[in-house]
Amino acid sequence: MAIIRDMIPAFELYQPASSEAAIALLDKQGKDAWVMAGGLDSLDWFKDRAKRPKALVDLSQVQGMAEIRDLDGGVEIGAMATLTQIATHPRIQADYGLLAQAARQVATPQIRHQGTLGGNVSQDTRCWYYRGGMPCYRAGGNTCYADTPTAMNREHCLFEADRCVAVTPSDTAPALIALEAQMVIQSAKGERVVEAEDFFIGPNVDITRMTVLQPGELLTAVRIPKTWAGARFYFEKAADRQAWDFALVNVACAMQVDGSAIKQVRLAVGGVACRPLRMKEVEDSVRGEPLSPETAALAGKTSVWGAKPLNYNHFKIPLMKNLVQRAIRGA
Repeated sequence: MAIIRDMIPAFELYQPASSEAAIALLDKQGKDAWVMAGGLDSLDWFKDRAKRPKALVDLSQVQGMAEIRDLDGGVEIGAMATLTQIATHPRIQADYGLLAQAARQVATPQIRHQGTLGGNVSQDTRCWYYRGGMPCYRAGGNTCYADTPTAMNREHCLFEADRCVAVTPSDTAPALIALEAQMVIQSAKGERVVEAEDFFIGPNVDITRMTVLQPGELLTAVRIPKTWAGARFYFEKAADRQAWDFALVNVACAMQVDGSAIKQVRLAVGGVACRPLRMKEVEDSVRGEPLSPETAALAGKTSVWGAKPLNYNHFKIPLMKNLVQRAIRGA
């Protein structure tokens, strides 16, 4: 049952016109600041009255953070680029269709027009116990309400449970990991670049966060190298409804083929852990193998090794297995 609160607490609204001004505000406000991109996840939190920032830094007026431009043979996408921009951008469609496919699978057209890439990868988990205001581990309490004998946990994790069993909700995150993307983070201390695979963290690292972003830091751009430009791609999302719903399981695969054999492959899966998982064991098992139904079947079997289902999410094991198999076969 959600905890009802009487009103949204007051906060100061800031609308900086540049990334430099935004970073200065975040540095000044520290833990009291909340960064808002498209506002979709933010407004959910405020409506549920579960988050109470003292300062809201709205990035909608920041110049230059929505640009998509060529960079060193690859592409750099501003964190404020909308999902519609990404799904329809000619360069991304031509060379990095995996990301375009993932962006097209997010929610509904109206949400994709407003939602941003930075917001999609930075959003918090959708566990209803957590978002309903229950004092769980992730919210600073001392229990996980989704991991009890009577809990409703069909959407929760198979891997890497550590007190929290919530899952990552992003559709674009597995695609960015498969494309070997890098996340550009800026703060008053300067710029740091983090591999997409390392940008997302599990509860064993910090149970209160899902990314490496610290107070005062701002995700400003995502860089995709030329390494996987024009590769064979596959993205699939399984959800209760085709529109609106978050993934029960999603899979992203980038593959380079030499003749009839798999030369290189990167594969990531979402919806099965607190962070999007790069499936290195699967990659190793199929590298150098022929493109065949047998290789795809091996990938599917390998992907679910070590899965530990909860009461109501056993179905995710065959679902994940089949999606990984289809990804190798389809790519």
